[in-house]
Amino acid sequence: MKKVAVIQDLSSFGKCSLTAAIPVLSVMGAQACPLPTAVLSAQTEYPSYFCEDLTRAIPVFTDEWSKLGASFDGIHTGYITGEEQIRHIFDFLEVFYTDGTLLLVDPVLGDQGKAYNHFTDGLLEQMKVLAAQADIITPNITECCLLAGSSYDALHRFADEKNYLKAIEEAGRQLQQETRAEIIITGINPPGLQAAVGNMYINDAHTIYSSVSYNGKSYSGTGDLFASVLMGGRMRGMNLEQSITLAENFLSAAIQDTDLSETPVVAGVNFEKYLRMLL
Repeated sequence: MKKVAVIQDLSSFGKCSLTAAIPVLSVMGAQACPLPTAVLSAQTEYPSYFCEDLTRAIPVFTDEWSKLGASFDGIHTGYITGEEQIRHIFDFLEVFYTDGTLLLVDPVLGDQGKAYNHFTDGLLEQMKVLAAQADIITPNITECCLLAGSSYDALHRFADEKNYLKAIEEAGRQLQQETRAEIIITGINPPGLQAAVGNMYINDAHTIYSSVSYNGKSYSGTGDLFASVLMGGRMRGMNLEQSITLAENFLSAAIQDTDLSETPVVAGVNFEKYLRMLL
């Protein structure tokens, strides 16, 4: 069985991060080995939450797993609390990232043109170094612009779909050339197409844009679920194009169910009953 080290937070409410990654990877036939960066009573969009930072635990996990002689087919990073954590992750990669390991970096930095509360310039610089080591990077538009040094506001001056997507592709292409990774930019909602949301896949040879129907709501954890399906697909031997299609179909079903049940967006999507789609 393939093993994936999943380095991100554990939030009890919000169906995101580890509570999303573990079931997805498990049903897709991979063993998820969690390394929690923080433990939260609820994800940070809730009006109140408790957060226990686990920065000091990361080198301990690294040492203990090294004593076990552990090895990983995949390493998946997500929410990182700050610069010190990311330095510990570099040490983790020194031990466990080999030629046979797939590194997927979900650079959790911001969304909707705004940085998250934990963002610092130092974290961004460290995230750029981490992204340069990655095989796959899954930024949203905000995160792609931050990593590529592009202007988010400039992208949104375009009022037509064609030029808007072209501008996003240019930012993604710049990031791809700097990192040589495969890039999937998520959550693209072109102007004039309020009922569609898409993902743009960029590698060194081509760009592929795909979209699905969109209800206008942004649910907790959908990016984490998407990235987890990509990792699970690659562990299964699927290519990224196949994995993206599977992730889109899975999330579309879960989001439609969630919309019908009028679940608050902060609570995440009703994905559990659709895990069968990933078998």
